[in-house]
Amino acid sequence: MIVVDTNVIGYLFLTSAKSSLAEQALLKDSIWAAPLLWRSEMRNVLALYIRKDLLSLEDAQQIMNQAIVLMRGQEYGVTSNQVLELVHTSTCSAYDCEFVALARDLKVPVVTVDRQILKDFPDTGISLETYVGAS
Repeated sequence: MIVVDTNVIGYLFLTSAKSSLAEQALLKDSIWAAPLLWRSEMRNVLALYIRKDLLSLEDAQQIMNQAIVLMRGQEYGVTSNQVLELVHTSTCSAYDCEFVALARDLKVPVVTVDRQILKDFPDTGISLETYVGAS
């Protein structure tokens, strides 16, 4: 099991330069976990794609539904106190700290492309590239 941030989930369903890395991460470990926040963040990404006419509403809905299926049973709440403690000791947003908090709770890494998480939480975060062994 790994915690993945919303960017990694998005790369799996939206074509990008990092899509193949996300696919490799899924092959390496197919049990992905995330805080419940991932849903709102993913909807926000899809909203941007809809507004830029990169996706139709129907396609965005289908992608969201597929992502929900992937993450089913692996979505977790995190405590506000823990998130705020992480915020206090870092420069990361509370949103990013939710992923770190969950990874620490589950005692697994958070696979991310977020440079700030990687910088502020090197004991918890691992880059997507490093995780899949890409150079």
